[in-house]
Amino acid sequence: MSGFLALEDGTVFRGDSVGAEGFALGEAVFATAMTGYQELVTDPSYEEQLLCFTSPMVGNYGVAAGRAESRRPHAKAVLMREARGPAWTDWLHTHGVVALTGLDTRSLVIHLRERGSMRAIAVSGGSSVDEALEAVRAQPPMSGRALVAQVSTPEPWVFAAEGRARVAVVDYGCKRSILRRLAAGGAAVTVVPHDTAADELAAYDGVVCSNGPGDPEPLRDEVAILRELLGRVPILGICLGHQLLALATGLQTYKLPFGHRGANHPVLDRRSGRVLVTSQNHGFAVAPSDEREATAVSLYDGTVEALDFPELRASSAQFHPEAGPGPHDGWPLISEWVESLA
Repeated sequence: MSGFLALEDGTVFRGDSVGAEGFALGEAVFATAMTGYQELVTDPSYEEQLLCFTSPMVGNYGVAAGRAESRRPHAKAVLMREARGPAWTDWLHTHGVVALTGLDTRSLVIHLRERGSMRAIAVSGGSSVDEALEAVRAQPPMSGRALVAQVSTPEPWVFAAEGRARVAVVDYGCKRSILRRLAAGGAAVTVVPHDTAADELAAYDGVVCSNGPGDPEPLRDEVAILRELLGRVPILGICLGHQLLALATGLQTYKLPFGHRGANHPVLDRRSGRVLVTSQNHGFAVAPSDEREATAVSLYDGTVEALDFPELRASSAQFHPEAGPGPHDGWPLISEWVESLA
């Protein structure tokens, strides 16, 4: 079945449908990881986004339940140059994900790099381009959107009951890889909703503020909770959690033109001088701050990649130290933080 992708600026890319029939609206973004396609599609940070892979072939090694980062796909659509293997395309179809193959993904990525991520629609089956563009332009942009409530757990649940330190993971859209790395580091892990009160969080030995989708700025209630929690218990922020910690400490955030998404992003640790190759997935960033607070920066564009507030017992990373998927350079960040709680 034929299909197409229409961007809000009127640009259209045509391809063939290999997923669910229908259409998907969202923000068109791209990821540069060569592997980990199932992990990326099930990452809650891709909520309300149409994900384009720069890797030319996607689906080569099939799918497996253990690779999923959450209970369901969160990317609204998958955009590929060449989909490989029936296991992958059957999985997309079964999970109701609109997916297009045969797209000129190189031209699409160049377009998004030059003009920025933008609203888009992926269509499988019959629909006119004019109707599709009308639907796209009626959608809100990603800036200003608070999305964590639609991906967070409604109730607390225990991931790992045993450990030398009790850790609460505030679920803004948490990946399973984060939970696995915390447990591997020796933590007893409980996942709690995004709006859990500061007094309840302070009862744990440490608190992890997870990754998640959307704009951090409108999450004022979540920022207020973190502000009340600062100094009372050690806090580790990851991705969106890093941005929320920044807002809670008086820093600012802003939207990147096309974001950082992939498993090959170099980050300079200013303290050691070491360069980490990292996994990333974010469309917003923390505005530059005091160099004593910003302990790591991106070697792509100089954006803030880590913060440290010793007096507040809080630190954070914009990149994904759990590496799901990606290189393991950042693994020590989580294990060393857990060790510091004991």
